[in-house]
Amino acid sequence: MTKEDLEKILFIENVRAFAVLDGASIPDLRMRIYEMRPPHYCLFRGELTPDVAEVAPYVVQLTPGTVFADWVLGECFGKHWGIFAHSRHSIKEMRRHCRALVNVYDETGEPMIFRYYDPRVLPTFLPTCNGGELKTFFGTVDTFFAENVKEQTLLSFSLENDELKQKELK
Repeated sequence: MTKEDLEKILFIENVRAFAVLDGASIPDLRMRIYEMRPPHYCLFRGELTPDVAEVAPYVVQLTPGTVFADWVLGECFGKHWGIFAHSRHSIKEMRRHCRALVNVYDETGEPMIFRYYDPRVLPTFLPTCNGGELKTFFGTVDTFFAENVKEQTLLSFSLENDELKQKELK
């Protein structure tokens, strides 16, 4: 999928485009964010050591025609850099929501990091959720997008009447 294809899908009227990017998959993501200064938040809370901040996930608002958006959309496909989302909410609301999804607990109550922002995880995870879980997971998000590398397409996930709807976008 080309940068132009992604722009047509992500940049539509009356909705904001966001990326949830994985620092563990993107070389020098922190430096790119620092240099290009897109609106962003780290999804890990508190003061982070430099090595943790380097591999942390970040929610970033994408704006058409900016250097950061051009870089991400031009380079990301096929590299499992992260996922995209449409929302009518602010980046602060997206930070709150995306942070709430990162920490999960195993059956013994031990905390774990849920890497839902890996595009190889999201398409497998969402179909396993019931209606209540989907409502919680979507929260402030209208649509999630994840690459389908095998088909060179983008998968979209949305809720309609509390049911998951999945489409393949070419």
